[in-house]
Amino acid sequence: MIARFLSPLLFILALVLSPAPQAVAADGAPAGKAAVFPTDPITRPDGKPWRIGYVESGDYAEYPATLAEIAEGLERLGWLELKTDIPDGLTGAELWTWLGRNTQSRTVEFVADARWQPGNFDNEKRPQVRAAIAERLEKKHDLDLIIAMGTWAGQDMRAIGPPIPTVVGSTSDPLAAGIADSVQDSGRDNLHTRIEPQRYQRQLRLFHEIVPFKRLGIVYEDSEAGRTYAALKAVEQVSHQLGFAIEPCHAPSSSVSTEQAITNALDCYRTLSRRRVDAVYVTSHRGVTPDSIHDVAKILAQAKIPSFSMAGSKEVRDGILLSLAQADLSYVGLFHAETIARIFHGALPRQLSQVWIDPPKIALNLATARTIGFDPPVDILLAADEVYETTP
Repeated sequence: MIARFLSPLLFILALVLSPAPQAVAADGAPAGKAAVFPTDPITRPDGKPWRIGYVESGDYAEYPATLAEIAEGLERLGWLELKTDIPDGLTGAELWTWLGRNTQSRTVEFVADARWQPGNFDNEKRPQVRAAIAERLEKKHDLDLIIAMGTWAGQDMRAIGPPIPTVVGSTSDPLAAGIADSVQDSGRDNLHTRIEPQRYQRQLRLFHEIVPFKRLGIVYEDSEAGRTYAALKAVEQVSHQLGFAIEPCHAPSSSVSTEQAITNALDCYRTLSRRRVDAVYVTSHRGVTPDSIHDVAKILAQAKIPSFSMAGSKEVRDGILLSLAQADLSYVGLFHAETIARIFHGALPRQLSQVWIDPPKIALNLATARTIGFDPPVDILLAADEVYETTP
């Protein structure tokens, strides 16, 4: 019936963009009737504030951005008051210190010395960081919850139990990374992560429907973590279904400086442009930063290669051709804040739904389209919710 009112492309887009049904975790198990937990502020039973620690995988702009939104989400729920606006451009370490000094609350505390990081994505330091966290939790018993930011942080907290409630944020694919057992079940009573089912598959199907490529370029570090960040399993799944080939370029990103990671990524995008792939899927990588994304977009535009951003419309604004527009990060922060609030009200993290569904909206950069000679179908122009004119 719908097809009678939509053009063929819009009808296909409606199917591609339709989100998976939301799953609700149950009381003590991943199936059954869900328990309800409030989000209003309370102290610990002893009248003291809940003490929160922080673990992050390394220095990555999305981590402090997400942490800031969690803090502001807790403020919206009434758990704390920020003395002033959170400054821009802080690292995770700087933001954690700032929150400890600039938060007024009788219900939560960001514990200054309860922050861990294995250097700047230094894989060799992960075992000693895990050991330090486990020792602190076993001997001091002075933390009530940990926020784990990034794939490594989520994996490491799962590896040590986790012995206390842990909320994992800012991960590309928690399932492929082994952080959660399934969409409905984290697999650990004290573990919770945000999962958007089929997110990357939907992105790739949309991209292929608009640009029917035969060879798709993708940049990632050839490691377990690198393949996870790039959602390689999702890419391979859709490639088998739609019949396109994957053209990889491996760019080391862990245990190197940010500058070297950027150089490696840009070199790979130049390599892909010379290989004349039909399209490029710009994935999560330490070398793709708010500054370097302009260079990535320019390289691909000059080679007249259509591009699609895994990260969303913020990179389309900076010159990438297409993406799915994402909800404001504040909604993600509020999702995590509500999870934390319900945990403090007695919920096991495993009891709470992990499912997050972004509104399916298209983002398009018309300046990039003109540069590469791509004439967007009228259907796409009608369906686009965010249209940019930023020259790559």
